[in-house]
Amino acid sequence: MKVYDNQHIKNVVLLGSPKSGKTTLAETMLFEAGLLNRRGTVETHNTVSDFHDIEHQRENSIYATPLHTEWRGYKINIIDTPGLDDFIGEIVSSVRVADTCVLTINAQNGVEVGTEIIWNYINQFRKPSIIAINQLDHNKADFESSLESLKSSLGDAVALMQYPFNPGEGFNAIIDLLKMTMYEFPEEGGRPKKLPIPKSEKEKAEQLHNELVEKAAINDEALMELYFEQGNLDEDQLRKGLRLGMLKHDVFPVFCISAKQNMGSGRLMGFIDNVAPSATDLSSITTEEGEPYECKADGKVSLFIFKTMIEPYLGKISFFKVCSGEVSLGMDLINAETGTTERLNQLFIMDGSERHPVQKLLAGDIGATVKLKDSSTNHTLHEPGYPVKLAPMIFPEPRIRVAIVAESKNDEEKLSEVIKDLHEEDPTLNIEFSKELKQLILSAQGELHLSITQWRLEHIYNLKIHYEDPRISYRETIQKQSNANYRHKKQSGGAGQFAEVSMTILPYTEGMDDPSGFNIRDKQVIKLAWGGKLIFYNCIVGGVIDARFIPSILKGVMEKMEDGPITGSYVRDVCVLVHDGKMHAVDSNDISFKIAGLQAFKRAFLNADPKIMEPVNDLKVMVPEELMGEVITDLQTRRALITGINTKNQYQLIQAKVPLKEITHYSSALKSITQGRASFSTQFSEYAPVPFELQKQLMNQQTLVEA
Repeated sequence: MKVYDNQHIKNVVLLGSPKSGKTTLAETMLFEAGLLNRRGTVETHNTVSDFHDIEHQRENSIYATPLHTEWRGYKINIIDTPGLDDFIGEIVSSVRVADTCVLTINAQNGVEVGTEIIWNYINQFRKPSIIAINQLDHNKADFESSLESLKSSLGDAVALMQYPFNPGEGFNAIIDLLKMTMYEFPEEGGRPKKLPIPKSEKEKAEQLHNELVEKAAINDEALMELYFEQGNLDEDQLRKGLRLGMLKHDVFPVFCISAKQNMGSGRLMGFIDNVAPSATDLSSITTEEGEPYECKADGKVSLFIFKTMIEPYLGKISFFKVCSGEVSLGMDLINAETGTTERLNQLFIMDGSERHPVQKLLAGDIGATVKLKDSSTNHTLHEPGYPVKLAPMIFPEPRIRVAIVAESKNDEEKLSEVIKDLHEEDPTLNIEFSKELKQLILSAQGELHLSITQWRLEHIYNLKIHYEDPRISYRETIQKQSNANYRHKKQSGGAGQFAEVSMTILPYTEGMDDPSGFNIRDKQVIKLAWGGKLIFYNCIVGGVIDARFIPSILKGVMEKMEDGPITGSYVRDVCVLVHDGKMHAVDSNDISFKIAGLQAFKRAFLNADPKIMEPVNDLKVMVPEELMGEVITDLQTRRALITGINTKNQYQLIQAKVPLKEITHYSSALKSITQGRASFSTQFSEYAPVPFELQKQLMNQQTLVEA
């Protein structure tokens, strides 16, 4: 396979909402370049990129798939991504290593909620972007409306490169404003005829051409002077201005295509070759310390692993971008994260499931290797003696949690191991065993994300599982001072057990003074692992309890705080003062005082006006304005407190505080209410008291459990 230098390697990521035609466009680009003899389709399950069984079943991309094509002396690496934000991790990693984003817009719908979500990540990485309005052959295609929605969302940076001559059924012609030519395509698509712009379109085309020239000229002083002198710019000058604008993230060229009919894709690929930046043009790579890192062909070797895939029979495949230097077969590199040495025994260019062996890859290129011992997504490998650690990708927090249960007890250990593998493939899928909830908790991006995970576990790893609602991590605390005494006495032949403890407890607030009226001999401030504090005072005078038993009393208190008296939840923010008690010269021991301390604390707690605190999350919902009322009404049924409503382009951003208990199934509910047109994010905010009726219900449930 030909080795391309870094100026002739272009990395693009195809982004867009579901059904915007990304996979079809990728297939057409490979076909147009002659790498395929026949184009596959999503419906016939034979495209290069969507090759997994689950993608065939759903007829949707689930994974980001690297491909490549070669077009007029350039190598174009393509990453086809999912359109659903349940798989946002695949999108984030792909945008990170791409040099140019190609945002596909369905001409029937224009900018959609999914488009907005994806655009936020393009903005975050400040990547040069091209917009392709697709499906212009559809009978409901509305180019003007799609263009207006783009301008509304992205502003004046939208730069119209082309417009369709006859969108809708019978679409076969595009007027190109850069070349001032009309491209007319044959019925089967492919190579178009170059024709003069029809007289009926001449005035419109010239006006739009002038607007394009102004957008290109404004990015460079020399070009602006030329424009003022000449009143126009030639093609090369236009390309230069557009390229500079793309690098500044100030120009987003718009192209017209029908990927399904193979119309316009060649012109798009030509623009990627001639105008879109390469990796060496960008300044977006930084080290972990935030320092710029230059992509140089003659630099020291470094590569960044952006994706991991684990195949049952092949093992671990690591996808990487060469960030500097020249990577060659058999090379030894150091993992900046672990310090271990990794040998690149195999190098590949990947086209879906196909692997093409190569001997070397240059800076800016994308490739893959297999069976790295100790390297994962987000790791940097570097040349020995020249350490560098590139900034890791930051993935969004999970939005949905479930308890995952193996149908067979024998599969529990295997399940934990397999989920770790799935997390390595998809960092937005998290697993942990909650000691507090006594459940294995799986966190994901949405219901579909969970559904795909279950499918993989059952069909690939032969693990039968089911999901349950996770228990809620309540907290217990108190609202007033309370006293209690407990005597533990047990005699069963020989040495017995005896301990008596008297204590006072009261609520703790940050910065409060020590309680008055007690002879405080010692104070311990214990920062609790689950949040809040325990302030433990030893107020024993006169030796009624030996000092060696005080730690045992504290141990008993802590044990009960881990299994709260009301619901079995963690206790927080309590002051405990041990001020009296009794002991026996023979029968008193550590276990006796631990039990007495535990029981005294429990009695005092139940008499101290206890209250249950529940986790409350910050929730943000992005929703079309016409659906805002239904979303707010639903939130109010979930005990939500609306904290703000802001306009963001044509969407409304609703901000609210909602108890975690009420958003367990919010992902599917929101999708149902808005027909999938809204998105949301959530993260923990604080603990707040539960309503009286709910506290009563929770206390009754605990009573039944203990009974």
